[in-house]
Amino acid sequence: MPQTPTDPPFARVKIRVAALVFCGAEVALIRRDRPHGAHYSTIGGNVEGPEPLPNALARELEEELGLDLGDATAPELLWVLDQRVSRPGATPPPRKMHLIYRLHVTPAVRTKLRTEEHDELPDGSVDVGAIEWVDYRKTGDLHLYPPVGPHLAALDTPRAAIADAALAAITDANFTWR
Repeated sequence: MPQTPTDPPFARVKIRVAALVFCGAEVALIRRDRPHGAHYSTIGGNVEGPEPLPNALARELEEELGLDLGDATAPELLWVLDQRVSRPGATPPPRKMHLIYRLHVTPAVRTKLRTEEHDELPDGSVDVGAIEWVDYRKTGDLHLYPPVGPHLAALDTPRAAIADAALAAITDANFTWR
Protein backbone atom coordinates (compact mmCIF):
# COMPACT_ATOMS: atom_id res chain seq x y z
CA MET A 1 0.00 0.00 0.00
CA PRO A 2 1.51 3.38 -0.99
CA GLN A 3 2.07 6.10 1.56
CA THR A 4 -0.35 8.99 1.69
CA PRO A 5 0.36 12.53 2.91
CA THR A 6 -1.61 11.71 6.11
CA ASP A 7 0.82 8.95 7.16
CA PRO A 8 3.36 10.04 9.78
CA PRO A 9 7.01 10.15 8.68
CA PHE A 10 8.73 6.75 8.73
CA ALA A 11 5.41 4.89 9.24
CA ARG A 12 6.37 2.41 6.53
CA VAL A 13 9.59 0.50 5.97
CA LYS A 14 11.02 -0.06 2.51
CA ILE A 15 13.85 -2.47 1.79
CA ARG A 16 16.49 -1.34 -0.71
CA VAL A 17 19.10 -3.69 -2.12
CA ALA A 18 22.36 -2.13 -3.25
CA ALA A 19 25.44 -3.54 -4.92
CA LEU A 20 29.03 -2.45 -4.72
CA VAL A 21 30.36 -4.05 -7.90
CA PHE A 22 34.15 -4.12 -7.92
CA CYS A 23 36.55 -4.62 -10.79
CA GLY A 24 39.95 -4.64 -9.14
CA ALA A 25 40.18 -1.51 -6.96
CA GLU A 26 37.36 0.30 -8.77
CA VAL A 27 33.69 0.22 -7.84
CA ALA A 28 30.75 1.00 -10.16
CA LEU A 29 28.67 4.00 -9.07
CA ILE A 30 25.94 6.01 -10.78
CA ARG A 31 26.82 9.70 -11.15
CA ARG A 32 24.07 12.24 -11.66
CA ASP A 33 25.05 15.85 -12.21
CA ARG A 34 22.95 18.25 -10.15
CA PRO A 35 22.98 22.06 -9.78
CA HIS A 36 24.96 21.76 -6.52
CA GLY A 37 27.43 19.18 -7.80
CA ALA A 38 27.65 15.51 -8.63
CA HIS A 39 25.49 13.05 -6.70
CA TYR A 40 26.55 9.40 -6.68
CA SER A 41 24.52 6.34 -5.82
CA THR A 42 25.16 2.66 -5.55
CA ILE A 43 23.67 0.27 -8.07
CA GLY A 44 20.33 -0.83 -6.62
CA GLY A 45 16.78 0.00 -5.74
CA ASN A 46 13.71 -0.88 -3.72
CA VAL A 47 12.46 -4.42 -3.33
CA GLU A 48 9.12 -4.74 -5.09
CA GLY A 49 6.32 -6.17 -2.92
CA PRO A 50 6.97 -9.78 -1.88
CA GLU A 51 9.98 -10.10 -4.23
CA PRO A 52 12.72 -12.32 -2.73
CA LEU A 53 15.89 -10.35 -1.91
CA PRO A 54 18.16 -12.33 -4.29
CA ASN A 55 15.69 -11.70 -7.12
CA ALA A 56 15.55 -7.98 -6.32
CA LEU A 57 19.34 -7.74 -6.36
CA ALA A 58 19.57 -9.65 -9.65
CA ARG A 59 16.85 -7.43 -11.18
CA GLU A 60 18.54 -4.19 -10.13
CA LEU A 61 21.95 -5.34 -11.39
CA GLU A 62 20.44 -6.24 -14.76
CA GLU A 63 18.34 -3.05 -15.03
CA GLU A 64 21.03 -0.58 -14.05
CA LEU A 65 24.31 -2.20 -15.05
CA GLY A 66 23.35 -4.94 -17.49
CA LEU A 67 25.06 -7.45 -15.19
CA ASP A 68 23.94 -11.07 -15.03
CA LEU A 69 24.69 -12.50 -11.57
CA GLY A 70 26.30 -15.52 -13.23
CA ASP A 71 29.05 -13.21 -14.49
CA ALA A 72 30.07 -12.03 -11.01
CA THR A 73 31.18 -13.52 -7.71
CA ALA A 74 28.40 -14.56 -5.36
CA PRO A 75 26.85 -11.53 -3.65
CA GLU A 76 28.14 -11.04 -0.11
CA LEU A 77 26.11 -8.98 2.37
CA LEU A 78 28.54 -6.27 3.39
CA TRP A 79 26.52 -3.72 5.36
CA VAL A 80 23.02 -2.99 6.66
CA LEU A 81 22.01 0.65 7.00
CA ASP A 82 18.86 2.07 8.62
CA GLN A 83 17.67 5.33 7.02
CA ARG A 84 15.30 7.78 8.69
CA VAL A 85 15.84 10.94 6.66
CA SER A 86 13.31 13.61 5.73
CA ARG A 87 13.11 14.51 2.06
CA PRO A 88 11.47 17.11 -0.11
CA GLY A 89 7.92 16.51 -1.34
CA ALA A 90 4.38 15.97 -0.09
CA THR A 91 4.67 12.23 0.63
CA PRO A 92 5.97 11.41 4.12
CA PRO A 93 9.40 9.79 3.97
CA PRO A 94 9.58 6.05 4.50
CA ARG A 95 12.04 4.40 6.79
CA LYS A 96 14.41 2.51 4.54
CA MET A 97 16.64 -0.46 5.29
CA HIS A 98 19.57 -0.70 2.89
CA LEU A 99 21.08 -4.13 2.34
CA ILE A 100 24.44 -3.48 0.69
CA TYR A 101 26.09 -6.37 -1.12
CA ARG A 102 29.61 -6.74 -2.54
CA LEU A 103 30.36 -8.47 -5.84
CA HIS A 104 33.41 -8.70 -8.08
CA VAL A 105 33.65 -8.85 -11.88
CA THR A 106 36.57 -9.42 -14.22
CA PRO A 107 37.86 -6.76 -16.63
CA ALA A 108 36.36 -8.79 -19.51
CA VAL A 109 32.89 -8.66 -17.92
CA ARG A 110 33.29 -4.95 -17.13
CA THR A 111 33.75 -4.13 -20.82
CA LYS A 112 30.26 -5.54 -21.52
CA LEU A 113 28.46 -3.51 -18.83
CA ARG A 114 26.37 -0.42 -19.38
CA THR A 115 27.86 3.06 -19.26
CA GLU A 116 24.55 4.84 -18.53
CA GLU A 117 21.59 4.20 -16.27
CA HIS A 118 18.15 5.47 -17.31
CA ASP A 119 15.71 6.21 -14.49
CA GLU A 120 12.12 6.85 -15.57
CA LEU A 121 10.54 9.74 -13.66
CA PRO A 122 6.83 10.00 -12.70
CA ASP A 123 6.20 12.57 -15.46
CA GLY A 124 7.45 10.11 -18.12
CA SER A 125 10.80 11.82 -18.65
CA VAL A 126 14.11 10.03 -18.09
CA ASP A 127 16.96 10.99 -15.78
CA VAL A 128 20.22 9.69 -17.23
CA GLY A 129 23.07 8.79 -14.91
CA ALA A 130 26.61 7.88 -15.94
CA ILE A 131 28.08 4.62 -14.70
CA GLU A 132 31.43 5.71 -13.32
CA TRP A 133 34.15 3.36 -12.07
CA VAL A 134 35.79 5.01 -9.05
CA ASP A 135 38.79 3.89 -7.02
CA TYR A 136 37.07 2.71 -3.84
CA ARG A 137 39.70 4.50 -1.70
CA LYS A 138 38.47 7.84 -3.13
CA THR A 139 34.79 7.41 -2.24
CA GLY A 140 35.06 8.95 1.24
CA ASP A 141 34.49 12.49 0.01
CA LEU A 142 31.79 11.75 -2.57
CA HIS A 143 28.16 12.72 -2.00
CA LEU A 144 27.11 9.05 -2.16
CA TYR A 145 23.70 7.50 -1.48
CA PRO A 146 23.44 5.54 0.66
CA PRO A 147 26.30 7.32 2.45
CA VAL A 148 28.79 4.46 2.70
CA GLY A 149 31.73 6.27 1.07
CA PRO A 150 33.82 6.66 4.25
CA HIS A 151 33.28 2.99 5.16
CA LEU A 152 34.12 1.90 1.64
CA ALA A 153 37.26 4.06 1.51
CA ALA A 154 38.40 2.61 4.85
CA LEU A 155 38.55 -0.98 3.53
CA ASP A 156 42.10 -2.34 3.40
CA THR A 157 41.30 -4.10 0.11
CA PRO A 158 38.18 -4.58 -2.02
CA ARG A 159 37.84 -8.06 -0.51
CA ALA A 160 38.57 -7.12 3.12
CA ALA A 161 36.61 -8.96 5.80
CA ILE A 162 34.02 -6.91 7.68
CA ALA A 163 33.79 -7.26 11.45
CA ASP A 164 30.37 -5.66 11.86
CA ALA A 165 27.80 -5.37 9.08
CA ALA A 166 25.58 -2.92 10.99
CA LEU A 167 26.35 0.71 10.16
CA ALA A 168 25.15 3.66 12.23
CA ALA A 169 21.71 4.88 11.15
CA ILE A 170 21.45 7.86 8.83
CA THR A 171 19.13 10.61 10.00
CA ASP A 172 18.53 14.30 9.38
CA ALA A 173 21.36 14.98 11.87
CA ASN A 174 24.01 13.34 9.68
CA PHE A 175 22.69 13.37 6.08
CA THR A 176 21.25 15.99 3.75
CA TRP A 177 19.78 15.66 0.26
CA ARG A 178 21.34 17.69 -2.53
